[in-house]
Amino acid sequence: MNLLRSVLHALWMLVTVIPWSFVMLTASLWRRGIPMYWMAVTWLKGAVHGLRVLCGVQWRVTGMEHLPTGQTSPAILLVKHQSTLETFLMPVLMPHPLAYVFKRELLYVPFFGWAMARMDMIHIDRRLRAQAFNKVVQQGKRLLAQGIWIIMFPEGTRTPRGQVGTYKSGGTRLAVATGAPVIPVAVSSAKAWPRKAFVKRPAVVDVVIGPPIPSQGRDPEALMREVQDWIEAEMRRIDPEAYR
Repeated sequence: MNLLRSVLHALWMLVTVIPWSFVMLTASLWRRGIPMYWMAVTWLKGAVHGLRVLCGVQWRVTGMEHLPTGQTSPAILLVKHQSTLETFLMPVLMPHPLAYVFKRELLYVPFFGWAMARMDMIHIDRRLRAQAFNKVVQQGKRLLAQGIWIIMFPEGTRTPRGQVGTYKSGGTRLAVATGAPVIPVAVSSAKAWPRKAFVKRPAVVDVVIGPPIPSQGRDPEALMREVQDWIEAEMRRIDPEAYR
């Protein structure tokens, strides 16, 4: 039954992403920036709500009160990465537009990547390490000033349930360079949609938003250790079964 539901959800995403990508590509002829972002979120809402209806995946969010208020209040979200689910879900939940930092190869993914290319995101060439980070800081400052929050996955890649990836300090280096506070986020998404899995399982996914951590004057490595400690402690609290 879970396989059938997952097939139906994959078909739902496929038949909706192609026309929606064409809509975005057409609209991008005269639109740019934030309006394009909210157009993309419309499709993401359909994708995650389809996941709820077809696959029985629910989500429970706590800590929304920790998010900064104000139209241009900056934030850098550092999120636990277990699944594709949080990539889709975070823009649906957040009150501000988000800019992902991602490898430029994703821009070449048919339809989905083409639509992403029309939005104000930060895509980097990992081969050019120093230049790539300078680009992230430059674009990050510009986006944060507009009230667009930066979102990064410090582990870099999806981590199997119950495991801890290598937390890289790129996100906290950006926070220190821009002065924006860090918002740690724990997500138990692998309970429903495991890493590299096609079949989704009915489950309640917890999304826990932590208190903002000031970045000004901090050492990026020490700040990342604090972020990691908070996220991993929360992961053990919200998904104790995975950490026995």
